[in-house]
Parts: sequence; C-alpha cells; structure tokens
Amino acid sequence: MINPEFKLNNIPERSVKPRQNGITMVMDKGLSTRQAEDFLEVSADKTDIIKLGFGTSSVTPTLVEKLKIYRDANIPVYFGGTLFEAYVIRGQFDDYKRLLDKYKITHTEVSDGSIEINQEEKCEYIRSLAKDFTVLSEVGSKDAEKIIPPYKWIAMMKAEIEAGAWKVIAEARESGTVGIFRNSGEVRSGLIEEILQHIPLDTILWEAPQKVQQVWFMSLYGHNVNLGNIAPNEVIPLETLRLGLRGDTFDQWL
Repeated sequence: MINPEFKLNNIPERSVKPRQNGITMVMDKGLSTRQAEDFLEVSADKTDIIKLGFGTSSVTPTLVEKLKIYRDANIPVYFGGTLFEAYVIRGQFDDYKRLLDKYKITHTEVSDGSIEINQEEKCEYIRSLAKDFTVLSEVGSKDAEKIIPPYKWIAMMKAEIEAGAWKVIAEARESGTVGIFRNSGEVRSGLIEEILQHIPLDTILWEAPQKVQQVWFMSLYGHNVNLGNIAPNEVIPLETLRLGLRGDTFDQWL
C-alpha cells in the first residue's frame, strides 16, 4: 500500500491481506533472525507468504526463533518443496508430517521437481496433507532439458487443485530459467496463455524472480497477479511495479 501522505491519483487498488490474489511469495534462502526482523520492518505488509527455500530450513541454526518472528508478523511460512521430496524419496512421509507439526507449520508445498512421482501418488500426498495444512502444489521440473507440453501442465494443475491444493505454483526456480521460462529467462508465453484457458488466474502462483518477468505478467494480467520466488530485497521494488511507481509500469494504469 502507498503511504497515505503520498496523495497520488490513479494508483491501482491493491488487494488486502489475507489476499487470494496479488500475492507476493518471498524466498528466504538463509536470512539470520536480525535480517528477518530488518526485512519485516519494511516489507511485512507487502509479504503474504514466505518460503524457506529448498532444504535451507534443515541447516538453519536459529530456525525456531526465525519462525516465531514470521509468525508474530502473521505471515505464513512453509518449507521448500525440495525438503518434502527429500523425505518422500527416503520413505519418510510420516516423519515429514511430524516435522510440520513440531514446528507449527500451517502451509506446505508438494512438488516433484527433483524426483519422479506419478500423478496419482502426488495427488494422494496433497489429499493427505490438505486435511491438516494449506497445500501449495508445484508443477514443472527443475531440469531445464525437460520440456513439459502445455496439455500436461493443464492436466496436472487441474488434478492437483481437485486434490486440495490452495494454489498451484508454476515452476521457475529461484533463477527464473526453467519451467515457464526458457533458459534465457524469456517467458514461454504460449504455454502460459494455454494454461490460462483452463486454469483460473488467481489459482496460480507464478514463480517470477526477475524484474522483466514480473513486468511481463503485470502488463498482461494486472497488478494483482500472484508472483513468487521474490528475494527479500526485491519486495519493495516489486510493490512499486504493482503500483505504477517504477519506470517499467509507469504508464500501465494512468
């Protein structure tokens, strides 16, 4: 939200937390507790959900303290999908659920970007977790050489939403060079257009770590599009893009 002292006309209206659209998902790849506090000081009202990227939560020495900091700010936190996959491939799914309970985690990600899980098995994990947690389900591979055709993206997203996923995440990694993007970072626009013919826009969280990718989504789908894998120091710059207060979107909503 724009500070009330800055009285500007024609600023687009942002959705209000807790949001169903206009979500900003932030990736914490190892912030210290002090860095987390500093980040929240300026970005808490602009951050909807925080992902502790890949397996970083397992090697964070101040995990309990940091989770409390985020919890006190009323921002849900979830462990990266790679951690889920690490437990599943070792046959430790029940251990993973106990881990979520131990740390009072309310949201969780189900993904298969690094391991092979058939669709029915993945949906079964979603159904199981959705009984007790808010599930984000990631679609797409972390392997840049693995190109999934649009009809498979659509079928997987539909199945995972029906299984109980709150949002489906369109994979791009923290680099923004796989999944919905080519290895150059260019958007696979035909794929996205085809997906949106079948899947509601507000149901999808697009991983878009690069500014040019964020601008592309906003130019086509508006300032309240769901975006994820945002670096902590990019949250305020992203909000200015959403509000037309940065050159890249300056003319968008005038």
